[in-house]
Order: sequence, then structure tokens, then C-alpha cells
Amino acid sequence: MQKIDNYNFKGKKVIVRVDFNVPLNKETGEVSDDTRIRGALPTIKKIIEDGGCAILMSHMGKPKNVNPQEGDAKFSLKQIIPAIEKYTKEFGVPTIQFAEDCANADAQALALKAGQILLLQNLRYYAEEEGKPRGIEKDDPNFDAAKKEMKAKQADFAKKLASYAEVYVNDAFGTAHRKHASTAVIADSFPEDKKMFGFLINKELDAMDKVLNDARKPFTAIMGGAKVSDKINVITNLLDRVQNLIIGGGMTYTFIKALGGNIGNSLCEEDKLDLAKEILDKAKAKGVNVFLPVDAVNADKFDKDANNNVSDVDNTPDGWMGLDIAEK
Repeated sequence: MQKIDNYNFKGKKVIVRVDFNVPLNKETGEVSDDTRIRGALPTIKKIIEDGGCAILMSHMGKPKNVNPQEGDAKFSLKQIIPAIEKYTKEFGVPTIQFAEDCANADAQALALKAGQILLLQNLRYYAEEEGKPRGIEKDDPNFDAAKKEMKAKQADFAKKLASYAEVYVNDAFGTAHRKHASTAVIADSFPEDKKMFGFLINKELDAMDKVLNDARKPFTAIMGGAKVSDKINVITNLLDRVQNLIIGGGMTYTFIKALGGNIGNSLCEEDKLDLAKEILDKAKAKGVNVFLPVDAVNADKFDKDANNNVSDVDNTPDGWMGLDIAEK
């Protein structure tokens, strides 16, 4: 997709995928870290100052099995509007409008005028956003049919979101790799000259390009996150460029189990064990040093009041889960 820099948004309705998945203070409900909001501001500001209007969409948290019209209030994006208005008032938008229902915001989108901003409700109130059926397990014989039906609904949901605007901008770097309705699927509804990346994504891409193509050796990469499957393409590309690869985060345990270690109840992608072993074998063949954590802090449950202990990362006690690196 093209860059946002040279596009003139005058007179355009623009739907922007931002990442407003921000942490909230449990006692006050206020945004405790607005880094992600500030990161999206340059893109929003350009649209407004060009003479366009912006329809913002984002997810927050992981609401499950909720009715879009009766969603869990703790995941509602409505509560973060003051944190956004704190900055948008600086470029002439003191008040942000809100659409309670993503799938029925036609009237509000149509009425939106140049210089105005409309924020849609949490995208993940809708199973269609992620395209995964809810309330049914993968081992259920009806799962495949439910998944196929949900994929069709996802396409319709994406088309609905696209219908609100003439231009699509993706500025949510953290979710850009996912085939969600508001990212990859919605882009299919716009012509090439009407879909683009925002300033934040372009900034991240430029930084990655500089690191990958103009890095001084020895080059060490540090990878984290929960899932090997989310990082496979990045890891594979890095193996041709780095001398050292440090792997941490939740995906550590998929690699540890692939090597025969005991991981207790730690997070693990069981269906990616062969893939993890394949990555390690490729790294060895290319002369890349792979470093995994040596020891870890474990807990008997994922809770602030959990009991904890420390063990070697490949010898997690049965019934315990590794949650963070330890001192070694």
C-alpha cells in the first residue's frame, strides 16, 4: 500500500485502523499510558488539517461472547475519548463523536463533516473482527462449518466498515500482520490509490528496513511475544541477516518443549513444535547462535496472588507455568 505523505484528504471520509488498546487504571478507569494514542496523532492530524474527516476504529482487550449492543463496559472505547480529546483539541477537534455499534454507524458516518472525528465501538465486541467462531471448541465436529460461516460473516463485516468511507488508512502496526476484518480484509474493498499506511506504520517499516539492510555486524536480534506462528516469517528472514538470535517471551516454551524440556503448564503452541525445531535446525545450519532463557519465574496460576518459584526453564515443575525470566 502507498504512503500517506503525499495524499490530500480534502473532502474525504477516511476510516483509520488505529491501535487504542491502551491500559486503564482499574480504580479510576482512566488511561494509564497513552503512548499508543499519541502514536496515532500525526496521521489523524494530517487528515483533519487536509480538510477531511476521520472515522477511527480499534480493538481493546479481549472481550469474549458479548453482544455488540451490550458489551462489557470495561472494554468499551467510549471511556478513552477524554484521553484522545486531550490531544485532538490542539488541532481543532475538541469533541469526538462515538458510535455505539460498529455495524450500524451508517447515519453517523454519513453526517460526518470535514474536521470531525468519529470513534467506533470496540471492534472485538464482534466475533467477525477476528473471524473466529465463539462458543465452540476446535475439537467440536461442527467447528469447521462454524469457521466457514464466520469467515463469510467477516467479509460482510469488513465491507460494512468500508462502506463508511472513501479512503482506508492502516496505522495499527501491532495488528497489521493479522487477517482481521479491520486490517487485511477491509483493504480488499478499496482501490490501490485509496488505501495506505499511516505515519506510525511507515515509521516502523523504515526503522525495520534500516536495521535489516544497513546493520553493522555482529547483528543481534531479540524476539518476544506469545506465538511462534506470529513471528515465523520475521524469524526466517532474520536467520539470513543476524549472527545472534535471542528468543524470549511466551514462545520460549514452544522451543523448549521442541527440545525435549519439561514446561509444566506454560504457554505452548503444541501444533508448532515441529516448526520450532525446524527453525532451530535452520539457525544451526546458517551458523546463527540461538539463545533461550536459562531460568524462569514460575507461578501456580496466572494471578497477582499466585505462589511462585524459580526453576531452570527446561525443568518447570508439573502444574506450574513459566511467566518471566529469572536472574541467570
